[in-house]
Amino acid sequence: MRVGNVRFGKRELLDISVAWAALTVAFAVFFGGGGRAILYRPGVLVGLLPASLVTAGLGFLLHEMAHKVTAIRYGQVAEFRADYGMLFLAVAGALAGFLFAAPGAVYHQGRATLRENGLIALAGPLTNVALGMVFFPLELLLGGALGSVAALGVRINFLLAGFNMIPFGPLDGNTVKKWSVPAFVGFGLPCFALAAWALFGFSFL
Repeated sequence: MRVGNVRFGKRELLDISVAWAALTVAFAVFFGGGGRAILYRPGVLVGLLPASLVTAGLGFLLHEMAHKVTAIRYGQVAEFRADYGMLFLAVAGALAGFLFAAPGAVYHQGRATLRENGLIALAGPLTNVALGMVFFPLELLLGGALGSVAALGVRINFLLAGFNMIPFGPLDGNTVKKWSVPAFVGFGLPCFALAAWALFGFSFL
């Protein structure tokens, strides 16, 4: 499958679909209060799944596509691969009441400078911030169920941005920090602040 100059293999499309589905469930369970809350109020999960599909799904998909498109722009061969163990942990963690979303990564090959690798990594979290900013006015303008979905879109994308900017292991923040500490501080601190606001300053229900 090809979209413009971006090609997707069958395995890649499968991995994207599975990761999208797993994150949809994980975020819905988490925002529904965890496994115990969902057990006593299963209707909450049913109500949250469509919203999570749109908000967490878009956040995940556009994050990874930002990595892929940026890598291709720098002459890389890039494909997304799901981490099925981490997807299981995301769902299990949500049931336990905490969220750890690391569904996989876009792997790219080819010659790239430290700066290019840093920019490829930074593209994902910045896309989540931008998407959260798109949802934000919709939250203010829309009421009822649509406004609630927009609110969820804001919070999920800010959480994704902050989490991925953590300077640890394979996360984007670590790659950005290796490239440029000033860039990490300049972009990372706002991402962490937005994620903290989304996590501690908001209740969906």
